[in-house]
Amino acid sequence: MYMKPDLPVLANVPSIFLDRELSQLMFNRRVMAQAEDKNIPLLERLRYLCIVSSNLDEFFEVRVASLLAAASADGALSGQPALVATLARISAECHLIVKQQYQILNTEVLPQLREHGVHLLRNKERNEPQRAWVRDYFEREVRPLLTPIGLDPAHPFPQVVNKSLNFIVSLSGKDAFGRGTAIAILKAPRVLPRVIRLPDQLSPNGISFCLLSSVIHAHIGDLFTGREVIAYSQFRVTRDSDLWVDEDEVKNLRQALKGELVGRQFGTSVRLEVAKNCSPELSQFLLDQFALDQSRLYAVDGPVNLVRLTQLIDHVSQPALFFPPYFPGVPQKAAAADIFSDLKKHDILLHHPFQSFQTVIDFVRCAALDANVVAIKQTIYRTGMNSDLMESLIMAARLGKEVTVIVELMARFDEEANINWADKLEHAGAQVVYGVVGLKTHAKMLLVIRREEGGLRFYAHLGTGNYHPTTAKLYTDFGLLTSRHELAVEVNEVFIHLTSLTKPHTLNHLWLAPFALQNELIKAIRNEAKIARAGRTGRIIVKINALVDESVIRALYAASKDGVKIDLIVRGACTLKPGVPGLSDNIRVRSIIGRFLEHSRIYYFRNDLAHDVYLSSADWMSRNLFRRVEVAFPMLDRALKRRVISEGLNPYLKDNTNAWELASNGQYQRRKPRGKQVAFGAQQSLMSMLGTPSAELSG
Repeated sequence: MYMKPDLPVLANVPSIFLDRELSQLMFNRRVMAQAEDKNIPLLERLRYLCIVSSNLDEFFEVRVASLLAAASADGALSGQPALVATLARISAECHLIVKQQYQILNTEVLPQLREHGVHLLRNKERNEPQRAWVRDYFEREVRPLLTPIGLDPAHPFPQVVNKSLNFIVSLSGKDAFGRGTAIAILKAPRVLPRVIRLPDQLSPNGISFCLLSSVIHAHIGDLFTGREVIAYSQFRVTRDSDLWVDEDEVKNLRQALKGELVGRQFGTSVRLEVAKNCSPELSQFLLDQFALDQSRLYAVDGPVNLVRLTQLIDHVSQPALFFPPYFPGVPQKAAAADIFSDLKKHDILLHHPFQSFQTVIDFVRCAALDANVVAIKQTIYRTGMNSDLMESLIMAARLGKEVTVIVELMARFDEEANINWADKLEHAGAQVVYGVVGLKTHAKMLLVIRREEGGLRFYAHLGTGNYHPTTAKLYTDFGLLTSRHELAVEVNEVFIHLTSLTKPHTLNHLWLAPFALQNELIKAIRNEAKIARAGRTGRIIVKINALVDESVIRALYAASKDGVKIDLIVRGACTLKPGVPGLSDNIRVRSIIGRFLEHSRIYYFRNDLAHDVYLSSADWMSRNLFRRVEVAFPMLDRALKRRVISEGLNPYLKDNTNAWELASNGQYQRRKPRGKQVAFGAQQSLMSMLGTPSAELSG
């Protein structure tokens, strides 16, 4: 059956490993450091604060929820001291992060935005004309949609949707029926914008905004005629959002998930956020309603959902408040009119977002329209609600091509979008399957089969990131377009394996999880150790998003003891302890946090100057190696292999502006240029090297 992913290990964490949950929270501290960086434009700093909030939401919805689920499965927390200690450390760290987050917002970002004419106005900061406009907006747009609920036996505490904006109100006096109902709950309509722009004529010194929560606060007394509002507070509850289905019972995974998506909104409560001035009585009342203890309460100095402030960012058009615009480049080899003829001559390597994802979209569109293309096969993990690439697949199916799409319905928080695409694809005549029940299909693969002189020819795209046009502009990833038979035929074998559920044929080039990937990684690591023991140079460089699998970490420790020099570029959680004498002397770990989200996975093994380079969809986590379908693919073209090393690894090892180095105690120290060192940022360098100069575009 499907189990909740990544349930925590409850035994005492061995001293040779760092705590995974705290390591993940350290990543959010590094993101928040971007919000503190005065060299970053103001609205980008605000965006980083919003990213931290979004990350914390998911952390509570998934990781904390899993810890609490494990606790409830085994009874009282008091019987599990290790789990109690973990939850306590998480709570303490999260409270510190949230406090710092709002401090940056209130003392730095919002005041400095005001200096640039961008005003987020609270009620007391609005002048009379602005108050009059807000009052009118409330009466026209907000009040008709509000339904206050006075609590009594006939009106119990209402269902509160996950992460929704709500208000609790304490009232004096008696209601219209002479009863002393003291508490009311008010839900903010989800259809209303959370950030509201005031008319320009009311903002002579720039542009002004107010929050929906502020609008309701200002007029909350108007909703309770004849009664006095004694106290009130906005609040927001976060719930367990993992989906679970029993594969032994379910007959149609898509239909089962449609039902589960509704239930996600009302999962077990894991966190309560209230306004800083919320009274202890109201806070406790809410905690009791949601069965939470005081450690789950977060009293915040501002809106309870900072993620919504991204709406403010979208309304502002001052270039000085944003990163300079960036225009991704297009490789000359990928710009040919006939991409199939081009791929017969050479592979094409794409490095996103420094190079455009449009090349991949064009590849699929060309395949859909090409009369000689007979079949297209693709995996979809995340692709978004709107996707030209998916529309091309639908068009191909309607044109009579054999289109097979493996849609991962259990892609967390993308389930609804993927279900919708599955419906559309099936209606167009495509064959849609959902991978392997119990394993998420996370591999990024695309195969085009074309009838040519001499028979069928395969063209493949393999990548480290999702087929998502929006995130391809924000995440760093590699993609390979190739017509190499030895690779493309193995891609087809993987597709056959996933659709037929038969055992995959022997793969000589691709490393496939959950069957071989972990074994191949261990084998490659041990090979470097063997080389080092023989007195030659052992070298490993890895760039991934997370490193938490104990079997791989132990292999890295053993290689370090044998003299292998190991550099790990790990964006997020890392439970390996670097630099421990006698254990990991030869291992360095760094994390890069910059303008783009680091997302590519690269494995490099020197292998006696063979310089083996693999790109992959898989991080070094147990879930990727054992509970997902993942693919790692080799770079066979020597020139492109050198490109991966020179673009995907070396700049990140050289970075001294956006790099953070991990110490053995789990703390990160930001790298800075020393002495006469020149400041160097990997992402900035790649933007200059691979991007399209704006002058070319204007010309």
